[in-house]
Amino acid sequence: MKISLFPTLKNYKKEYFGKDLTAGIMIAAVSIPISMGYAEVSGLPAVFGLYGSVLPILFFALFSTSLQFIFGVDAAPAAIAGAALASLGIESGSADALRYIPVISLFVGLWLLLFYFLKAGKLVTFISTPVMGGFISGIALTIILMQIPKIMGGKSGSGELPELLKHLYETALHINWVSVGLGIGALAILIISKKVMPKFPMAVVIMALGMVSTLVFHVDHYGVALLSKVEPGLPKFIIPSVFHVDLKHAAGRGLMIAVVVMAETLLSENNFASKNGYKIDDNKEILACAAGNIISAFTGSCPVNGSISRTSMNEQFGGKTQAVSITAAISMVMVLLFAAGFIGYLPVPVLTAIVISALMNVVEWHLAVRLFKVSRKEFYIFVAACMAVLFLGTIYGVIIGIILSFVAVVIRETNPTRAFLGGIPGRDGFYDLDKNHYAHPIEHTMIYRFNANLFFANSKLFQEDIENNLKEDTKTVIVDAGTITSIDITAADTILMLKQNLEKKGIAFYITEHMQALNTQFRNLEMGGLIEEGCIRRTITAALLDSGLQKPFPLEGIPANLQESLEELREHAGKLPVHKHNTEKIEKLKKALWLHTLPAEEENTLEEFAWAFGEDTVNEIEKRVHRVIANLHHWPEIKEISEKGLSKQMQAWHNLGAIDEDEVLRRMELHLDELSANLEEDKNKQLIFQMIEKRRHHLEIELKQENPEIWEKLVESREHLERRLQKQNPEAAEKLHELEKKLLI
Repeated sequence: MKISLFPTLKNYKKEYFGKDLTAGIMIAAVSIPISMGYAEVSGLPAVFGLYGSVLPILFFALFSTSLQFIFGVDAAPAAIAGAALASLGIESGSADALRYIPVISLFVGLWLLLFYFLKAGKLVTFISTPVMGGFISGIALTIILMQIPKIMGGKSGSGELPELLKHLYETALHINWVSVGLGIGALAILIISKKVMPKFPMAVVIMALGMVSTLVFHVDHYGVALLSKVEPGLPKFIIPSVFHVDLKHAAGRGLMIAVVVMAETLLSENNFASKNGYKIDDNKEILACAAGNIISAFTGSCPVNGSISRTSMNEQFGGKTQAVSITAAISMVMVLLFAAGFIGYLPVPVLTAIVISALMNVVEWHLAVRLFKVSRKEFYIFVAACMAVLFLGTIYGVIIGIILSFVAVVIRETNPTRAFLGGIPGRDGFYDLDKNHYAHPIEHTMIYRFNANLFFANSKLFQEDIENNLKEDTKTVIVDAGTITSIDITAADTILMLKQNLEKKGIAFYITEHMQALNTQFRNLEMGGLIEEGCIRRTITAALLDSGLQKPFPLEGIPANLQESLEELREHAGKLPVHKHNTEKIEKLKKALWLHTLPAEEENTLEEFAWAFGEDTVNEIEKRVHRVIANLHHWPEIKEISEKGLSKQMQAWHNLGAIDEDEVLRRMELHLDELSANLEEDKNKQLIFQMIEKRRHHLEIELKQENPEIWEKLVESREHLERRLQKQNPEAAEKLHELEKKLLI
């Protein structure tokens, strides 16, 4: 397995240098307060956040294939590590914490190294976006609640939501208002600056102002806590104390953090890569994360992770390669060597405000809102993952999050979309009976489509769907298996049992439309008899013919002679000579068709619109009509509206089909009164009406000459539409008919 070092620096271009240098310095500056804050969250002294921003970043850049992603001390791993200390009763910043946290970092790196050799990157796809978003949001909210007491002049909280709220209440009884003023003021400035100046590194300015408040106004004399002083110097190498901690506990927490690091980093990296047009190697990214955490352990620091917030900043400043990470690491070395003395003047509430500000971006409010709008089921999964972290802790939150991801997959696979199919008079093919009002079941036949692979968890649903929908006159059951690519032994047994049950009732059973590979599975699962008995047919049509039916297949509620006539009309209408006998025959057939189908008022006749918008078709077409009318208001002279110009106004939906456009035009006529406010009443209304009718007439003539079959559909569609419009808006329809009589007589 070939591994190249610093892969993003190959073929480096000199024009990248300026942006990489600027982005690296800015990221280092912002990382100072954020990393120090997260180090304290993990249970280490703040300076270890700076240590975790030197070698771990370099070792990540050594292997990473991502052009932009920034590594370092981050929220989720710090929170899990801090929670691990709290569960053991280890005090933050104590000697025990200094021994325990590096061991967790070591195990995180070792687990990630194992994931690399197992090529486990694809496992991340099993953690859904709602679960990961809810989990990360829960962690961020937990840390925010842990940090708020420090703004109030107290110590950070620990535990889950009830304990955190209790600690908040107790801290509020001894609140330091100077500390609150500094913290709230800093937080307000940071929030406002993100909206007003999103690219400006306000956190660095706030940190500098905080130090000034100590040097000039001596806020520490008013009880405001300051960070511990940091001795200048680079991090020292240590050997993690693996023999002085509970290895089982440390390994377990390390596994949890490793899963979070792998999932969050890969998901985020792929998002940035996709957005910016490049590709990454998922497995090498796991190796890069492993290297970063192992070296973090040997510098005594906490687990490290990819940082979404710092990567976003890198993107804003135009960083092109991992040279940004190298610059950031070198800048941090300069800080540790020459500017460490200033850190001891930073007020704790100011640093806490910077951390909370960063964490507010981590809480995925936008995802929660989006899920609430588009998928309530996934929204509830998001909330469940978030609540699990808040009430049960990060460890159980990880477990519950992963379980929820698999539950979501199982629910989707065990309750797939299914449909019963039928035919439409005069048309080929088979259509969903629920979604096509003109579709009718084929006589004595059930055609069932199952849109998922068959396995132990959904095979009973498959069987029950068929058996519960049998009719007394059912003679044939046909399964459309076009989307079934695999079955397991449980499903195989279910199919054989179903066939036997149907045979006892004298019902023939067929499986059709599937790929050839499924037949191999049938034979391997000892179902080859189905093939030999002729139960496996290539198409639905072949199964229908085998069952004794003939084309055109008889439909329930449609007389056989009408079916035959419709088939003849469909095939030969375009070729029939135009004379009275044929015209009468066509009109008679159309009338018979309307008498034997479902009410036209409920039918979506628009071709492309009905396919695209489904149940919202009527609303969408009305929106289109109002948009065209609104555009007509902007024409300087109503006389300039030509048939061509009117048609051009309607092309927002790419190119409307003829039937689509005809319905849009007819519905426009119903809304002509809406133009009255801006146009001269009768004269202009009549002019627009004439233009619309001219366009409709042009469509009819054009289709009649070039495509008689579509012309027939247009004629049918117009008559159906008139009945629908009469039912939907009888008053407007009546006015329209009066206008027609006035202008067309």
